[in-house]
Amino acid sequence: MDDHTDPIRKPRADAVRNRERVLEAAKAVFNAGGPEASLEAVAKRAGVGIGTLYRHFPTREALFEAVYRREVEQLSELAEHLRTAKDPVDALRRWLRSAVEFVATKKGMSAALALTYQSSSELAAFSMDRLTKAIGSLLARAVEAGQMRGDISPEDLLRALIGMCYMHDQPGWQASVLRMLDVFVDGLRVQPSGKAKPGATKAPATRRSNPAVKRKR
Repeated sequence: MDDHTDPIRKPRADAVRNRERVLEAAKAVFNAGGPEASLEAVAKRAGVGIGTLYRHFPTREALFEAVYRREVEQLSELAEHLRTAKDPVDALRRWLRSAVEFVATKKGMSAALALTYQSSSELAAFSMDRLTKAIGSLLARAVEAGQMRGDISPEDLLRALIGMCYMHDQPGWQASVLRMLDVFVDGLRVQPSGKAKPGATKAPATRRSNPAVKRKR
């Protein structure tokens, strides 16, 4: 009796490369053109045929979800990488700035992702779990180093970030959000005792009366 079984086939290297090219192209196209951007534009930017695109992603929603999951995974990986950075506050700032780019892609796919979220509670749970853990690990490190206040949670930071992004919908909104993000992060920093915040001026010294002068009077 032949007990031979076929090994599980791994995706071909060129197929993996094509899939990555499609995802990277889709991110750029959706970011620029919104949810109505054509899949033909994605295929053209990726340098693949439309048939190749559909073999990997049979529906528009499948492509949107794949791009979204990939962005979440990359943010999780970035947090792991930044945990060894010398300055924990700078590491947190860099992660938040990368998250702004993620939100920009999400805004470009908002209509389609809304439908995907409604049909997939798993996707919502996946993204919130990964993002909360990512930002939480960087925040905890900054707090432990005594560089950031400890009364703010990872959820607080995410809500603030999303709020800043979705309050701005005009062209150039990302630059504005990044400026506000720097102000926000600086406001959460713990100032060394006795050290004035940038821009602060010392109060003029009060003149103390000289008891000896009083006695002469």
